[in-house]
Amino acid sequence: MSPIIRKLSIPEFTINAPVLVDVYIDAMNYDKAIRDTRIEVWRRNSQNPGFTAVAAVIDDQVVGIAYGFNGSPDHWWQHQLRRGLRQQGGPTEEEIHIIYDYFEVAEVHVQPGFQGHGIGRKMMHELLKDAASSHAILSTPEIDEEANHAFSLYRSLGFSDLLRDFRFDGDQRAFAVLITPLPLQHSL
Repeated sequence: MSPIIRKLSIPEFTINAPVLVDVYIDAMNYDKAIRDTRIEVWRRNSQNPGFTAVAAVIDDQVVGIAYGFNGSPDHWWQHQLRRGLRQQGGPTEEEIHIIYDYFEVAEVHVQPGFQGHGIGRKMMHELLKDAASSHAILSTPEIDEEANHAFSLYRSLGFSDLLRDFRFDGDQRAFAVLITPLPLQHSL
């Protein structure tokens, strides 16, 4: 079970968005009713500067997807970051620099039956290897004692806390916002 990790062109990503979103829905155990909306959001995201996407494929089946793009002051997500940093007493000078020079890891998902086998790690290395930003930032739902594959992966790649127990506008769940310098310093 050795996956092929490959970069997707923007046309490949947009054409295959339904299959890729299905991986996301399965991995996150979301209601399938969100499928069409997420497909459109993902297709719009592919137009962001610095957009990069990778897929993990085993026996012609997509089992993982990761994508991201350069952070931008115009993006909703960066507005949320700035709000969170203000709420915790910042942003500091260093945080100001970082939030204007980062690669946003928007999504990283592996089909449940394939999690815990290094696929996410391989996708993250491929996704971030050519990112021109000084840092990568991502968010992940808070889990008691960080006891899931996602947190284990992010910590092993050197991600540290930027915000904890943060609530994005429109979502009642608590999130951790994590950051790591680029290039990644942790090997496969």
